[in-house]
Amino acid sequence: MKKTLLTGAAAVALTAGTASAQDLTVFGPWLGPDQEMVETVLAAFEEQSGYDVSYVGSDSFEQQIMVDAEAGSAPNVAVFPQPGLASDMAASGFLTPLRDGTADWLRENYAAGQSWVDLGTFENASGEENLYGMFYKVDVKSLVWYVPENFEDAGYDVPESMEELKALTEQMAADGLTPWCIGLGSGGATGWPATDWVEDMMLRTQPPAVYDEWVSNEMPFDAEPVVNAIEEFGWFARNDDYVAGGSDAVASTDFRDSPKGLFDAPPQCMMHRQASFIPAFFPEGTEVGLDADFFYFPAYEEKDLGKPVLGAGTMWAITNENEAAHELMAFLQEPEAHEIWMGLGGFLTPHTGVDTSKFADDTLAKMNDILLDATTFRFDASDLMPGGVGAGSFWTGMVDYAGGAEAEAVASDIQDSWDSLK
Repeated sequence: MKKTLLTGAAAVALTAGTASAQDLTVFGPWLGPDQEMVETVLAAFEEQSGYDVSYVGSDSFEQQIMVDAEAGSAPNVAVFPQPGLASDMAASGFLTPLRDGTADWLRENYAAGQSWVDLGTFENASGEENLYGMFYKVDVKSLVWYVPENFEDAGYDVPESMEELKALTEQMAADGLTPWCIGLGSGGATGWPATDWVEDMMLRTQPPAVYDEWVSNEMPFDAEPVVNAIEEFGWFARNDDYVAGGSDAVASTDFRDSPKGLFDAPPQCMMHRQASFIPAFFPEGTEVGLDADFFYFPAYEEKDLGKPVLGAGTMWAITNENEAAHELMAFLQEPEAHEIWMGLGGFLTPHTGVDTSKFADDTLAKMNDILLDATTFRFDASDLMPGGVGAGSFWTGMVDYAGGAEAEAVASDIQDSWDSLK
């Protein structure tokens, strides 16, 4: 396979200038090691199909794909980190629907299959809905991290419901321990970790359809279900006895530093809710599965909403139709396409037909079990909202709330900011 290791202007030039010389061009956000991994997957497709395949990665994918589409020089297949941009492109007529039967295949072969169909279905320029996207390579956010030795020393069991998690939080505080480390600091993006908490709480207190109405603003941000989800986050974050440093420290603690309290002796906290990437900020030499472990951020048993999972992922869509593009989408339905990257690391999949023994390590396999057990999967809501909200007022509003502002007032301010963008 032609391995194009160009970035920046060179990559942009390739997508626009020489794409027509290839049987299949794929453009995505991956550079460095991830680029090498996706090229390994595409090499397998190339060998099976006989097509000449070229991948180009860019750290300016979101901007460049629109430029290329509007110029009539789009790649055959684009890999979208966020479905919101793909939805915009479908409405502008820049995406090709996937072939008939793909939606049925997803329902039958992906855990929480209807969720993946919904996430990849958009309206075209005429307002007609079609399935445009195939999700491949997923991240899980609904995780709680802990140190098994600390739990064992204190005699605690991993909770299996939200009721049990709250009871465990109360028990830890009663035992003189601090249950949680929470940090919202992230430079100009300060506040985003709290949006994940609220999103997880929306999925644990409301049906998926209500979550979707919130994301689209069909249901206002200051509606009762959203205010309630914010206050659910506050149950954990605004209690001085429950958070390392007290509630005043939540907004000022950097999210990269917040899990380190798990590993102090004695521990500054016993649990930390964060996505699958957080081990990158654990102390050097920490072995996940031994020194640290995780469990599913549980749902309420009494609400009977199944096992919802919050996450993110990449969506593959056809932006310049040819037969090779459709055949690549069919290849992504094969277990092999998933198992190749599973063996390389850093890959999770909702495909129920894969051989889970192919994962690079036991930690990834355990994370993937959470994904496969999901009854509902929903994409990070803030990534689907307008940038001024999802990467703006939602972030700052959560900082205000962590600092003592009332949930109703915060939610109303966020809704006002959304209204100003319409």
